[in-house]
Amino acid sequence: MAEVIVVANREVAGALVAEAVERLAGERADAVLGLATGSTPLPVYRALAERVAAGLDLSKLRGFALDEYVGIAAGHPQSYHSVIDREVVRPLHLDARRIHVPDGRSLGIETAGARYEDAILAAGGVDLQILGIGTDGHIGFNEPGSSFASLTRVKTLTEQTRRDNARFFDSIDDVPLHSITQGLGTILRAKRLVLLAFGRQKASAVAAAVEGPLSAGTPASAIQLHPRATVVVDEEAASQLTQLDYYRHAFAHKPTWDPVIL
Repeated sequence: MAEVIVVANREVAGALVAEAVERLAGERADAVLGLATGSTPLPVYRALAERVAAGLDLSKLRGFALDEYVGIAAGHPQSYHSVIDREVVRPLHLDARRIHVPDGRSLGIETAGARYEDAILAAGGVDLQILGIGTDGHIGFNEPGSSFASLTRVKTLTEQTRRDNARFFDSIDDVPLHSITQGLGTILRAKRLVLLAFGRQKASAVAAAVEGPLSAGTPASAIQLHPRATVVVDEEAASQLTQLDYYRHAFAHKPTWDPVIL
């Protein structure tokens, strides 16, 4: 069972995960982060930026983004190369050469997944993977039906995902049809997983991922297979969890020697 932490709001969640990242960086300056994009992880990056502004040095951290769109230029404002640079690299004063994003260029896309897998393995693997969850239960761009053994590869986006992401583009017609994403098998190799979710629209997906059966129909349910997975949610996202009282009880009585998240 994943550890579930219910917090008052996004800002509290961001601070909790930022504390875990700071602790990780204190233990090993060049630790490897798995970086999610979208609106969900922004409170984490903002909390870390505040700590960096106050003197925290994260400059030696390494990172691997979860995914990238296929067929849009790396310089496009909504490419994940651009998003990671804008929301993570620059605010946290990271070394851009240490931060990797899948290669979504059409030229060479056939081997891009294998090359990304090799780069992650060469780095020693991901120490802490930050995840969001889609309304249909996807993580990364692993849409429903994705194999739990899948590695980094090209996926066709569902219309639901394209509608969810259309808010970042001028229209849904501008949202790419394909992505390159770390697979569920790739994600499960990370040493630690932290999945965040906020808002009532995520409640059903969270409940299915945490308490539902293991199913390719809910890709995020793969976190149940990981020995060190933590789910951080606000009250609305937690509203459909049937074991909510137990999660609150377990967190309230967390042993003092067991740090929050990491």
